[in-house]
Amino acid sequence: MIRSSLRFAPAALLVALILSATLVVAQQQVPPAPVASQAPAAPSPAAAPTFPKPDPAHFTATFPSKDQINAFLQASWGYDDTRTWQVQAILKTPVEGISKVIVLVGDKTGKQKPAALQFLALADGKHIIADNEILPFGEHPFAENRAILQQRADGPYRGSALKDLELVEFADFQCPHCKEAQATMEKLAVDFPKARIVFQSYPLPQHAAARNAAAYGACVAKLGGNDAFFAFAATVFDGQDGLATPDGATLTLNSAVTKAGLDPAKVSACASTPAINDGIDASIKLAQDLNINQTPMLVVNGRMVPIGGSVYETVKKVIDYQVKQDGLAK
Repeated sequence: MIRSSLRFAPAALLVALILSATLVVAQQQVPPAPVASQAPAAPSPAAAPTFPKPDPAHFTATFPSKDQINAFLQASWGYDDTRTWQVQAILKTPVEGISKVIVLVGDKTGKQKPAALQFLALADGKHIIADNEILPFGEHPFAENRAILQQRADGPYRGSALKDLELVEFADFQCPHCKEAQATMEKLAVDFPKARIVFQSYPLPQHAAARNAAAYGACVAKLGGNDAFFAFAATVFDGQDGLATPDGATLTLNSAVTKAGLDPAKVSACASTPAINDGIDASIKLAQDLNINQTPMLVVNGRMVPIGGSVYETVKKVIDYQVKQDGLAK
């Protein structure tokens, strides 16, 4: 569900990790290699796909180049050493400066069918359009988002005060998959002790208690500091079912405030102030400016990594790769 908690199937998660948003990947069967005879043969081990040779007639646009596309895909896919691809076409379109790119994608283990990924490359050299989404492009496609977050991500954080490795979690206190993702976030805090891990509130409009919970959280951080906030957040997520009704939400939030060592009356008064609500609006605007349309979403130095229902080892592998790409020590 768009702008809501979303559980990815493994294949969809892979695509989302690649390009920062869910792309439409049309399955196309790559023609098989010719066989020596028609006689039945014993099953052979799965192998990497054999892509058809690209037709030079399908390279009518001069931008982007094959090298630029391959650098972009390496930045996006390099964490997966089983992934293989081939640029199949770079075509002019009726619109000057916009090219259509087709890439054949395969799995070296042979366990997945090859697929065709198509996108439009824009004239600015920094963006592509895929599945009606405008996404970053280039050899360093996440650099712009990284700079935006270093400047504007101002939520409570744990870990390093430095922003060299910044993991920004956009979450909604009433989102079920955000609750599930907290186990992932706890593991990441252990595995990446040099990271700055930021909680950025993104309350969704369909969750009636989410905005007030975000306001309470902002006030807990303001009055009690980062440690108090994360204690509050853990308690709210644990008691998330209580947010389903107005009375239950009040009890749940007050209980979480008390457990964080603060006075519920003071936090409640703080939560209704214009400054706190302006801060929440700014956090929502940040998510929207980054084109984040689901929670939970982890942004690793500008790279979108959906973590709702994801496999922890896959998430960790992506972060390890991004750390290497950015020339950082883990």
